[in-house]
Amino acid sequence: MTRTTPPRPVDVEGVFPALAAHRRTATRLHPRHGVPGAGDSSVAGPLLWPAGEPWPVCTVAHPKGTGHLLSDVRLRRRIQDGARGRDFTGDEQRRLDAMKAADHVPDLRDDDALPMLAVAQLSTRDVPDLVGPEGQDLLQVFWCPFEAHGPDRTIDVVLKWRRSADVGTVLTPQPEPPVAGREECVPTTCVVHPEQVVEHEYLGLLDVGLQEEVSAWEEGLLDADDDDYEDGPSSAASYATYEEYEAAMAAARTEEPEEIDYMSDLSIAPGWKVGGFASWHLTDPAPVDCQVCGTAMPPLLTVDKWECDGASRSWLPLEDRNAENDPRVLDPVGVYLGRGLMRVHTCPTDPLHPHRLSFQ
Repeated sequence: MTRTTPPRPVDVEGVFPALAAHRRTATRLHPRHGVPGAGDSSVAGPLLWPAGEPWPVCTVAHPKGTGHLLSDVRLRRRIQDGARGRDFTGDEQRRLDAMKAADHVPDLRDDDALPMLAVAQLSTRDVPDLVGPEGQDLLQVFWCPFEAHGPDRTIDVVLKWRRSADVGTVLTPQPEPPVAGREECVPTTCVVHPEQVVEHEYLGLLDVGLQEEVSAWEEGLLDADDDDYEDGPSSAASYATYEEYEAAMAAARTEEPEEIDYMSDLSIAPGWKVGGFASWHLTDPAPVDCQVCGTAMPPLLTVDKWECDGASRSWLPLEDRNAENDPRVLDPVGVYLGRGLMRVHTCPTDPLHPHRLSFQ
């Protein structure tokens, strides 16, 4: 099934023509639970990996046998998914209770080579904003599922570009680490439904004058909404019980017009995506420049906790509107890195220059 982002609630370039110079396309991946093949673009699916080529490994010294078994993480998610809308059975609850973070592989030394976890495979055939080295049409993404790397104690990401036609015999079975430091470092296997959308740059990076125009416009919308909307209940003292007051407030909120916000609705798409702009909603904007040539590095891949959240609900695909509270729609991958969002930045001058990570 395709996924279709609804039209933006306002033609923002029609309101602010200067934003045409601050537009960029992004490809929303829309991951959803599924069973991809080795030749498909996917999240955490099998890779088109040559049988004779060494699998990426983590050689950094850190605890590698302590944490959560990958088999437990996947079983827990299957049980939770199967029990949606009902209580766990006795057997399901016993299985869940038995899943503990522990030293599951005590013989695995800190300096042993640990197979990296396959995170994503993306093809330029499917993802129009995926741009790599000349002649290479396939990106494969790995990470070590332990937040124990570098001074910031983050995961370690490896990118592999290749020409899919050169693969030949595919490696099977494919290696993976037995344990992850946190369950949220393990992606659920998903098929993807790539869709190209238009984004506009983060508000704090626009010219100051344009920022002020956008902010004034948003305030004007709020004032207009206030004029059009009859105030709801204003005092709990007017009601016989607090429950009556809460019910009246809930009813009033359902009549309230939806607010339009540049950052939430008109700027940067949420969810897993390729290309587009970086959002700096939790920190001040920070330069991400290539450490080889100094070129500004845009995000190649954004790994997000949510397909969309309450503030960005206008980006929810039309096909999912009847399932907007389904965790398989809102949080299909089950990954939570940093404070919810991680970006992999690559150099536009040479994608093989070392990539960089940023977190929000």
